[in-house]
Amino acid sequence: MVQEVGKIESELGNGKVAQVLVVGNYCHDVLIQDDKIIGESLGGASSFISNVFDNLSIDSDYISKVGFEFAYYNSVTHKPISSSSSMTTLFHAYFSSDGNQERTLRRVHACDPISVSDLPNSSSRFDFGLAVGVGGEILPETLQHMIDICDVVFVDIQALVRVFDSIDGTVKLVSLKESGFFHLLPRIGFLKASAEEALFVDIEEARKHCCVVVTDGKDGCRVYTKDDRLQISPFPAIQIDPTGAGDSFLGGLVAGLIQGLPVSDAALLGNFFGSLTVGQIGIPKFDSRLMQIVKDELQQRRIICIDHCERRDMEPEVNRSIEENLGFQEFLNSITEHLPTHNSEEENPLDSRHSPAKASEKNNQYQINSHH
Repeated sequence: MVQEVGKIESELGNGKVAQVLVVGNYCHDVLIQDDKIIGESLGGASSFISNVFDNLSIDSDYISKVGFEFAYYNSVTHKPISSSSSMTTLFHAYFSSDGNQERTLRRVHACDPISVSDLPNSSSRFDFGLAVGVGGEILPETLQHMIDICDVVFVDIQALVRVFDSIDGTVKLVSLKESGFFHLLPRIGFLKASAEEALFVDIEEARKHCCVVVTDGKDGCRVYTKDDRLQISPFPAIQIDPTGAGDSFLGGLVAGLIQGLPVSDAALLGNFFGSLTVGQIGIPKFDSRLMQIVKDELQQRRIICIDHCERRDMEPEVNRSIEENLGFQEFLNSITEHLPTHNSEEENPLDSRHSPAKASEKNNQYQINSHH
């Protein structure tokens, strides 16, 4: 499947615009610390991924479902399917103030699953598909159809292995082999998992069929292909809320591949967006100047990639030279060193300067603003 990405990149280098399909429900996220609500925001992997894609000017089609009471319909760029029979998926994330960064996640409401009939029909064709359910909304037949209409499918394993306690909705994980999706593994292009989720996957088995990417938080990420294992460096960040970091990572990874980066550099871009996300509560606000610098660099590297591939008459490699990889990392490091400490246009009351405890002081203002 990595070779298939190379073929697509070659086509994109000839002027073809990538066709991207993102499937996963929007959610309502509520953060609770010591039994007090400290934040409410739009959630769901699709919302974080669309935030990355939109900031990098990557057009995509989105299939998401919400309930009749969805609070962010007027603020999302990519409109969801509204269900008249169910409420929007709602998660409560519980934290403590004792310094423990672990969270307990509970699904309070679950919207309707995304069915095959909700997706584009079989005559449609996409270069990349992202299966990024968070609340059990992606069914095996839905993923099967995505595989049929997309050349390369990226799957966040939380869409496959999450189960929910029947009493209080606490999120638990099951083995991939017990999930009902295992038979589709040979047809998946990339499988992304957190370090915790990776314990429920036989990585050595999975890497025989697809590229496996494991996010390790402050330690960066690991990339497993059939023959290689890469350790991708992290970026420094002050963690305020880990919600959505893995989703932003996946958005950055796919965006990098769309722009012609090798997998190693694309994973670096994923780490970069993940680090920007953990410093804020909810969907992060990226500095527009920073995003323009990143887009300009990606465009330059895309031109170099096209020239590189044409001259050598070869597909892009999974891992190019160490010098080239370090060059991109140095670029990302250089721009993060000069990040502004605040948004000059509008102060975000829940940005990286505030701990969750301090964020609660401005929670009333935030709750009002977040629903408009």
